[in-house]
Amino acid sequence: MTWMAWTPITAVFFTCIFLTLIGMGIWQAISPTIPRRGFLPLETTRGDRLFISLLGAAYIHLGFMVVSDASIWIASIIALVWLFLVMRWG
Repeated sequence: MTWMAWTPITAVFFTCIFLTLIGMGIWQAISPTIPRRGFLPLETTRGDRLFISLLGAAYIHLGFMVVSDASIWIASIIALVWLFLVMRWG
């Protein structure tokens, strides 16, 4: 049986995702979301936009690794900008 290699970076990544989900749950309990339309072609809630931005971040990183040999941190900055855009105006 093989186990996943839990490097410190991997642990930080999954911890951040976990804390984000907890934070979104608390935010939803305090202030229920209202579906709205932004630049995305469908009506979305905060949770929908978070999911879309996480999927987009994964594709940004994969695409960046395919087309570039530069540091992956550049893709991470692009993914954070994507997260902000989708959460704010998506």
